[in-house]
Amino acid sequence: MPSEKLSFTGHTGAELAALFDKPSGPILATAIFAHCFTCSKDIMAAKRISQRLASAGIAVLRFDFTGLGHSDGEFANTDFTSNVGDLVKAAAHMDAIGQPVSLLVGHSLGGAAVLKAAGQIASVKAVVSIGAPSDPAHVAANFGCHIDEIRQNGAAEVSLAGRGFTITSDFLDDIESANLLPAIAHMKKALLVLHSPLDGTVSIDNAADIFVAAKHPKSFITLDNADHLLSRATDAQYAADVIATWAARYLNLPKPAAPIGAPEGIVRVDEADPKGFRQDIAAGPKHHVTADEPITYGGTDDGFSPYQLVSSGLGACTSMTIRMYARRKKWPLEHVSVDIMHNKIHATDCDHCHTTTGKIDQFKRVITLEGDLDADQRKRLMEIADKCPVHRTLESEIEIVTEEAAPHENVG
Repeated sequence: MPSEKLSFTGHTGAELAALFDKPSGPILATAIFAHCFTCSKDIMAAKRISQRLASAGIAVLRFDFTGLGHSDGEFANTDFTSNVGDLVKAAAHMDAIGQPVSLLVGHSLGGAAVLKAAGQIASVKAVVSIGAPSDPAHVAANFGCHIDEIRQNGAAEVSLAGRGFTITSDFLDDIESANLLPAIAHMKKALLVLHSPLDGTVSIDNAADIFVAAKHPKSFITLDNADHLLSRATDAQYAADVIATWAARYLNLPKPAAPIGAPEGIVRVDEADPKGFRQDIAAGPKHHVTADEPITYGGTDDGFSPYQLVSSGLGACTSMTIRMYARRKKWPLEHVSVDIMHNKIHATDCDHCHTTTGKIDQFKRVITLEGDLDADQRKRLMEIADKCPVHRTLESEIEIVTEEAAPHENVG
C-alpha cells in the first residue's frame, strides 16, 4: 500500500510531518491516527494498524505531534491542549484536500487526545481509543521524582524511554486541568475502547471510566496479554483487525465497484510487513485474510501460506459443489469436509500426467461424507467432486496475465 508524505501547519504554527497510508484501490473513508506520548507516527503499532485499515479501504493520516519525530516546533512548548489542537488542524487539512475525516484512532495519550478532539471535528463518525488514560494527568506518573523540580524551577529534563524531554510546569497545569470525561459524554460519536487488562502503564480502570462516561453506541474489547505499546506484531495485528471490522459498521463503507469482466470484484494483496512475508488479502471492504510463510521459511506464521490458500480454494469449491448436488437431489447428506494436502512429486510417479520429467504439484484430497447415504449416492458425490470449477481450473491449461500498475500520484 502506498504511503505519501504530507505536511500541514499545527496548532502552534509549526510544520508537522505526516504520512498518508492509502488503499491500493478506492478510498472509502479517511482516518487520523494519534500516537502515544513522546512516540512518533513511525511506531510499529501505528504502522501496522494504519496499513491494516488501508487494506480495508480506509486511508489513514498519521503524523508527528509538534516537536516530535520529524515535525517542527519545540516539545517543551506543547501540552495536551496543543495535541488536541494539532488533531483539529490535521482534520482541517484533510478536509481541505478533499478527504474529510470520519474516524479517529488514538493510542495512549493520543487516545485521550482523540476523545477530546472528536467533538470539535464535525465529519468524525467514530472514535477508537487504545490503552488511553481517562485523565490526561495520568502521564505525570512518568515524571516521578522530577515533579517537585519541575514545580520549583518551572521546567526539568526528564528521561522517557531513553530520551530526554523538557517538561514544564505549564504542561503539568494543562494536564491537571484537562477534564476529559465530560467531553466523552458529549462527543456523540460511536466509540470503541481497546485496552489490555495487563497494561502496566495505563491500568484497565481507565478503560472502565471512559466506557462508563460514553453514551451508546459504544464497545469494549480486551487486548488480553498485550503490553501498553502493542510491541508484539500479533497484538497490533489483532487490534487492527478489530478496528477495521468495527469501523466498517459505523462508517457505512460502500463497496468498491467491480471492474468490467471481474463480476466478483478484485482480490487485492498488500504487503503488511516489508521485513517479513505477511500479506493482507482483501476482497472488497468486508472480507479479509492474512497470508504468511512459516517461521522456517523466514516468515512469522501469522496466516495461510500461499499453497494453503490455493488448497483452501480447492477444498471450499469441492465442499460447495458436493453440497449443491446433494441439495438438488434431496439426498441425506448431513455434513461434508475436505482435507487437502499439497506436495511436490516426481512426474514419473503420476500415472496420467503428460509431463514425464522433473517434479509436479500434487493436491491430495480426502473427502468425508456424513449421512444416511447408500453406496451409489456416495459414489456419485465423489464423482461430482471432480466437477468442482476450481478442480477443473487447476487441471486445465490456464493463462496468467501480468502488468504493472500506473504509478500513484502524490496528494497535496
